[in-house]
Amino acid sequence: MTSTLRPAPANEAVRRPGRWLALSVLVLAVLLVAVDATVLGLATPYISADLGPSGTQLLWIGDVYSFVIAGLLVSMGSLGDRIGRKRILLIGATAFGAVSVLNAYATTPEMLIVARALLGVAGATLMPATLALIRNLFHDPRERSLAIGVWGATASAGTAVGPLVGGFLLEHFWWGSVFLINLPVMAVLVLVGVRLLPESKNAGAGPWDLRSVLLSMVGMIAVVYAVKEAATHGFARATLGAALLGAAALYGFVRRQLTMPAPLLDMRLFRSRGFSGAVLADLLTILGMSGLVFFLSQYLQLVQGRRPFEAGLAELPAALGAVAAGLVAGRTARRYSVRSVVAGGLAAVGLALGALTLLGRHTDYPLIGAALLVLGAGAGFSFTVTADVILASVPKEQAGAASAVSETAYELGAALGIALLGSIVTGVYRDFTAPAGTPGAAHESLGGAVEAAEHLPPATSEALLEAARQSFVDGLTLASGVGALILLAAAVAAWTLLRAQTLENPTRPENAGTY
Repeated sequence: MTSTLRPAPANEAVRRPGRWLALSVLVLAVLLVAVDATVLGLATPYISADLGPSGTQLLWIGDVYSFVIAGLLVSMGSLGDRIGRKRILLIGATAFGAVSVLNAYATTPEMLIVARALLGVAGATLMPATLALIRNLFHDPRERSLAIGVWGATASAGTAVGPLVGGFLLEHFWWGSVFLINLPVMAVLVLVGVRLLPESKNAGAGPWDLRSVLLSMVGMIAVVYAVKEAATHGFARATLGAALLGAAALYGFVRRQLTMPAPLLDMRLFRSRGFSGAVLADLLTILGMSGLVFFLSQYLQLVQGRRPFEAGLAELPAALGAVAAGLVAGRTARRYSVRSVVAGGLAAVGLALGALTLLGRHTDYPLIGAALLVLGAGAGFSFTVTADVILASVPKEQAGAASAVSETAYELGAALGIALLGSIVTGVYRDFTAPAGTPGAAHESLGGAVEAAEHLPPATSEALLEAARQSFVDGLTLASGVGALILLAAAVAAWTLLRAQTLENPTRPENAGTY
């Protein structure tokens, strides 16, 4: 299929005088999702102390949100294309606020895991809708690049706001309060969005194919489950069965999309090197970073003894670097090239992760802060430009589905990263030699060890914490090294796949290509 779009009329953007105000509403959703993802890391020690989850349950609490959202993003993005992106955004925002209350008042690890999963269902409606609406609000390529930069910078700002607000709440209230901060943001988004956001949808998209939805969900969830179980417990028979089920479901999904006149996801989009390269770069970047991000807050609090608010401040350089890079990424890619900015950003993240392999129990903060600053800047450059490439590679009628692919790569990478790299940390940690009389819970998580130490004699407690903290650091540095290798490989892949890829200029067509 050949798809060539004509240049947008010069005055098209003028006909949407409220587009920047509408953007401010859209980024509230982005801010919310980013805050929700980051506060969980800070709250993990408190959740461990209160609910007593096992190490495996702790991993599920950490990544079940990404796990569920990855299985639903494509379906929800396509649903938004059909019923209206504004409508699905507002429905999802309302549900997100309601389910946040369930998270806040969870009383068992199992209940919290279920609540996080439901939050993923609601969250799957938010991110694709925001990017798709940006694609339809901003027709001028330079304006769209800036809008995407603001979108990405807001997500990065959320990673800074989350630890700071979360740290304050954790020092003054119980851990569930970090979820209740979603409510006022959601209320503003819904009340203001009803008035300001324009509705947009693809009138010729065809029906929402439920069989495709089920195949997509089963395939993604089964594959991620298999990876998680294999990384944690090895290749048991049930794990292999889940992997085969997931692979078969995804094969059936792809085959069905190629034969349908109005598919849930147009698989021919992946024939574009730019589209495929940008999606792969996003997936590998998050995969390599997410394990570190999930465990870094535990390192700062449980190993170095920082208070939650202080730990939030310590993580601030990553967000500042990402915000600054995101705002200039589009301009930089036009001045130099897409592949140099994306590949350079990924290489910078890889080098920052490599520097974190030098972490010890008493590492001075300048090394940590500098590494986080470089990591944030590299990610900001890469994510902003790849989002622009993905949106510009498709007709605006398919913006929801394309945005969903981008977000699926992000969330799948997060789930796989926490499963693989998190399992490295957990596996190394569990092997430490504990003094006699140490309860088994101390081997499940570092939070469990800290909790157990409070009930042991002073000499035994000190020996337990010494061994547990060192083992945790060993696992974290090993995971950082693996993440660094993944990011450097991603940089090479991006340099190859994004060759000759450019961002549009206002005088050039929005998109012209063969899929």
